[in-house]
Amino acid sequence: MSEVVVNKREKKPLASVVFSVITVILIIADQVIKRAVVANVELYQQVDVIKGFFSIYHCRNTGSAFSLFADKAWGIYMLTGISVVLGIGIFILMLYAALYDMKLLSVAFCLLSSGAIGNLVDRFAYRYVVDFLRFDFGSYTFPIFNFADICAVIGTALLICIILFGSKYFEEFWNLITKKGNKANAG
Repeated sequence: MSEVVVNKREKKPLASVVFSVITVILIIADQVIKRAVVANVELYQQVDVIKGFFSIYHCRNTGSAFSLFADKAWGIYMLTGISVVLGIGIFILMLYAALYDMKLLSVAFCLLSSGAIGNLVDRFAYRYVVDFLRFDFGSYTFPIFNFADICAVIGTALLICIILFGSKYFEEFWNLITKKGNKANAG
């Protein structure tokens, strides 16, 4: 059994505000980019950036990553519900991490929540997500994605690295949010 990591972190409320603003900026950037694609590239039109490798390809995804549940009528409702819960939950975790000046976790949660909320905005507004980044590798086309997906994937990768390689750091955060660190101080 591991020892409880004791909470010796000073609270920094301004950091929560800063990371909240960054999250909003990333969500706005995602929406602006998607609107630019919708306004300038016809649905299913491909605009080559690097011929045969990278293009802007305007499409609609009614599913989740890799179009999971796209062929199910109920899929968009389930994904919207999951996105609401995850987006808000991860945003709250980001606020806690920022409050306790845990920058790496704050960045990971900021990217994750902005990705989830960016695509959630599309699901609420259109009942689909605008995807547009297409990479072709010979005859294989990687699943088409968007800026919010990039944020979510980088945030997830960072969180996994923190958990795997910074387990004491993550354990300290976990103890803060579950109040175990405070109990260790009191006892």
